[in-house]
Amino acid sequence: MATDGSTRAVVTALGANLGIAVSKFVAAGITGSASMLAEGVHSVADSGNQLLLLIGGRQARQAPSALHPFGYARRRYIYAFIVAIVLFVLGGLYALYEGYHKIVDPHPLSSPLVAVAVLLVAAALEGFALRTAVREANRTRGARGWLAFVRRARAPELPVILLEDSGALLGLTFALLGVMLSELTGNGVFDGIASLCIGVLLAAIAVLLARETTSLLIGEAAVPEQVERINTALLAAPGVERVIHLRTVHLGPEELLVAAKIAVSAEADGEEIARTIDDAEARVRRTLPSARLIFLEPDIYRPEPTR
Repeated sequence: MATDGSTRAVVTALGANLGIAVSKFVAAGITGSASMLAEGVHSVADSGNQLLLLIGGRQARQAPSALHPFGYARRRYIYAFIVAIVLFVLGGLYALYEGYHKIVDPHPLSSPLVAVAVLLVAAALEGFALRTAVREANRTRGARGWLAFVRRARAPELPVILLEDSGALLGLTFALLGVMLSELTGNGVFDGIASLCIGVLLAAIAVLLARETTSLLIGEAAVPEQVERINTALLAAPGVERVIHLRTVHLGPEELLVAAKIAVSAEADGEEIARTIDDAEARVRRTLPSARLIFLEPDIYRPEPTR
């Protein structure tokens, strides 16, 4: 299930992008600006992406079934991957296409002040949406830098919104520069160059998103500090002599599977081992509530003989 914070950021971005998209298309029709048209398509792509994230969050709440006993939490990763594809195809490639044609066949803009006004309003709305995403991300980001947060986050919604909104603000800057330079010089080529820059920017963001969500789909382990907390909790359980090996994997953003082989005393009987396992599981769940599934295998530790 998506957290309230990430859902709030997605809904805020969706509302902002729907309004921005309409204004950009109106301005593109009035001015004939390729970069403005590219930005309009960019906003449509972003709006569709936010709807996809909301749908993914809703479908991830389905109860486990016989066919999918671990549940459907990874649907959030699947929809985040689709977002990357949409952003690349609908946003990036279209902007590159428009920029190329505007450079090949440049023409001056009409009513450039309309474009400038719309771009400034859009920047204000995008800034508000980005501010909301930043505020929600700061609740869990800690001392990590923004790139590290995007790469290590196990919930896809906030990284997607942060990258989209940051890209949108930078894209608006490109479009504004393109419109102003085209008007000042009377050469529409600058508007086409701005559209090309927007296309390259969106394609780069899409590739980064695809790479990170692919890693999540394959299955990422808990972050190192969480693994250390699990290891400490296991060792604190009476009867656990050592952790022989420990494996973790995210079934979803807030659902962690923990599998470990723990060493117990060779003299322990079945009842003592069962108590040890139950206590160790309880300790792990207390220290890390996202550890929903825990599988512990007791064994007798036998160190390899030294040569």
